[in-house]
Amino acid sequence: MIKKILIGLLVALIIIQFFGPERNLSGNTQNDISTKYPMPDSVKAIVNKACVDCHSNKTAYPWYASIQPLGFWLADHVKEGKSEMNFNEFASYRIAKQNHKLEEVIEQVKEGEMPLPSYTLIHSEAKLTEAEKVTLTQWCQSIMDSLKATYPADSLKLKKKKTESAK
Repeated sequence: MIKKILIGLLVALIIIQFFGPERNLSGNTQNDISTKYPMPDSVKAIVNKACVDCHSNKTAYPWYASIQPLGFWLADHVKEGKSEMNFNEFASYRIAKQNHKLEEVIEQVKEGEMPLPSYTLIHSEAKLTEAEKVTLTQWCQSIMDSLKATYPADSLKLKKKKTESAK
């Protein structure tokens, strides 16, 4: 009985290798954050090494992304990362959302939540030094300060969506 189950699992693993998720390779940078806010080379280097694989429109996939079910797990991870923050779509966000996302970047970088430990475990080069954290968070703060100086305060706050019952 156990032998049949193991053979069934092996066959399923072999078959799943012929199916894979869509890859994040569009590379569309039309609404990239750098089109709206100047990004110094030092910040660009930090973002490229620690953020863009999960938070952009183009992921550099490791060799093991072709092995299923790892490929599906990675695709889901990238999809979730892009839904939270996409540097290549940032300029298309409402001003309040831009401000909020920058605030989240600062918070998560300072608290060591980003880049994710599961990512830096395999990609140790993506770990941020204290100096890189300061550089990135200061850049984000400078954009937030610019937004604060340019837009009314109420336009920088995300408004809660009304529920159907509240309408």
